[in-house]
Amino acid sequence: MTRFVFDFSGVRFPWPWRSPSRFATLRLAALALLLTGCANEAGSGVSSPHLATIRSRGTLICGSNGQLPGFSVIRPDGAYSGLDIDICRAVAAAVLGDPSKLEVRPLFTTDRFAALASGEVDLLSRNTTVTLSRDAPGGNALSFAPVVYFDGGGVMVPTASGIGDLKDLAGRTICVLSGTSTESVLADSLRSRQIPYTPLRFQTADQAFSAYGSGRCQAITSDRSGLAARRSRLPDPAANRILPDVLSKEPLAPATVQADPAWADAVRWIVYALIEAEDQGITQANVKEKLAEARSNPKLADRRRFLGVEGNLGSELGLPDDFVVKVITAVGNYGEIYKRNVGDGSPLDLPRGANRLARDGGLMISPPFR
Repeated sequence: MTRFVFDFSGVRFPWPWRSPSRFATLRLAALALLLTGCANEAGSGVSSPHLATIRSRGTLICGSNGQLPGFSVIRPDGAYSGLDIDICRAVAAAVLGDPSKLEVRPLFTTDRFAALASGEVDLLSRNTTVTLSRDAPGGNALSFAPVVYFDGGGVMVPTASGIGDLKDLAGRTICVLSGTSTESVLADSLRSRQIPYTPLRFQTADQAFSAYGSGRCQAITSDRSGLAARRSRLPDPAANRILPDVLSKEPLAPATVQADPAWADAVRWIVYALIEAEDQGITQANVKEKLAEARSNPKLADRRRFLGVEGNLGSELGLPDDFVVKVITAVGNYGEIYKRNVGDGSPLDLPRGANRLARDGGLMISPPFR
C-alpha cells in the first residue's frame, strides 16, 4: 500500500523517527511527491496529495484512541464508535461518499504525532488538545480543525479517600499519561499551589486506570470528559469522584499536517458543516426533505449553497458540491453526534455546557458557507 510522507524539518520526532536515515527518507519522499504533483480534485483545480492518495486507496485512515468510551472505543462486535470516530466517518463520507470506507488505527499518545507526520494516518481524531507548540511550524506542525469538544483538565479520586480538593493531594501519588498535555497541566497546577506530589507515568490509558483501580496511586488526572468516560467502566463508578477543580482549558480537535493545506481546509469545513447543519436544523432524519425544499425554492439561498444545490463551495475544497448532504446523511449534525456518544443519549450523559451552539450560550459556531 502506498504511503505519502512529508518534510517536517521543524517537527520533534520521537525515536526512531529522529534517525538520520529515516528522516532523510521522509524528506526525499516529500520532495518526490511535490515534484510529481497531484491530480486536481473533483475537477476543481484544488491540488492535495492526501485527497489524491485517499481516493486512490479507496479508504480513509484515521488515527484515534480506541480506549475512551464516548469518544473512541471498540464495541463488542469489533467496530469502533464514539464522537471522534463519527468525525472520521464524516470525513470519509465527504471524500469517498461512504462513511464505511474507513480504517481506524489506534494510537498511543506518544506516537500519534509521528504517525500523522509520517503518513501512517491521514487524519488524527484522538481527543487531542490544541496548543501553540503542537500547531507551530517549529513544534509538531499540526493543522487543527475546529474544536469538537471543549474540555478541561481534572483529577479523579476514590470517594472514600477523603480527598476533597487539590490541597488534599499533597504527598500523594498521582497516575498520569506520559506525553500528554494533562501531564504538564497537573505539574503546573500543583507547582503554582506549592503542592508536592509523586507522578506515576504510563504509556496507555488502560495501564494508568488499571494502576489507579489497584491502588498504586491515590488519584488520576486526565481531561474531565475522559475521567467521566473511564469512571463509567469501573466496577463501582459511584466509589469515585471527580474533584470540582478545573485545571485547564482543553479544546479537543482533529488534526492534519501543515504540509497539505488543501487537505486541512477540507477537513476544517467538513467539521464546520456538522455545526452549521445543527444551526440550520438539518438532521440525519430530515436532510433529504431539506434538500428537496432547497431545490424547489430559489429563495432559500443560504440553504441552497450549503447543500450544494447552487454554487461550487464543495469544488473549491476539492470535494463534491453536495458533500454536506453526504456528511449529514452519514452521521447527522454535531448535536446528534454529541447526544448519542457523550450527551443525554449516552451512558456518559455529559451536559453540553460550552459545547452548545453559540446561539444557546455555547462556543460552537460556524463561519458562513458562502
